[in-house]
Amino acid sequence: MKVVVEILTGTLFYIQVANDATVADLKKEIESQQKLPCDRLILLLDNDKSHLMSQDQDEVSLVDCGVKDGSHIYLFFNPIDDGSSQHLVYTLPDSLSA
Repeated sequence: MKVVVEILTGTLFYIQVANDATVADLKKEIESQQKLPCDRLILLLDNDKSHLMSQDQDEVSLVDCGVKDGSHIYLFFNPIDDGSSQHLVYTLPDSLSA
């Protein structure tokens, strides 16, 4: 299946994964194609439910998360754990947290 991924900057790119791919497979493909660290990726599926694909769901299939061919996925990043006490915190907009 082919999905559209959008980074916070508004940049879009396409990722091709197998129909039985997991969330981890998608993250690895993003890492390979875009040179982004897969351990920091946060994925949010843009659909009726706006499904957040978190670290504890890495082994869940994309289909079980509601991803299908042509799905639009937003890409966010976990902050780097540098031992600092200052971290940027974000919350999902109300329209996405329902």
